[in-house]
Amino acid sequence: MESKVPEFGRFAEPSLLILVSLSDAPKHGYAIMQDVEQGTGRPMGAGTLYAALARLEEQGLIEPLPPVDRRRPYRLTAVGASNLAEQLRGLAAFAQQGLRQLGDTQP
Repeated sequence: MESKVPEFGRFAEPSLLILVSLSDAPKHGYAIMQDVEQGTGRPMGAGTLYAALARLEEQGLIEPLPPVDRRRPYRLTAVGASNLAEQLRGLAAFAQQGLRQLGDTQP
């Protein structure tokens, strides 16, 4: 049976940013928003964050942990890590193709 990689569709960017943020350690919502903003230079709104967290949890890519001081941390599941790696490899290949087409020969 072939495994089906969830399609993120129009929600791809927030989902990928959240998965990358969770790839090094569990985090609660505010810490994810800070991590995303630090990594991208752009803020992620709370509505976007929590809607994406709900979708990612529904897909089994993340899971909530018990609350700590009224904050609920989330962590990446094994399926989430595998999916993230596959998505990032695809993006890397796409980026390399785009750079080649632009004539950028730097590695």
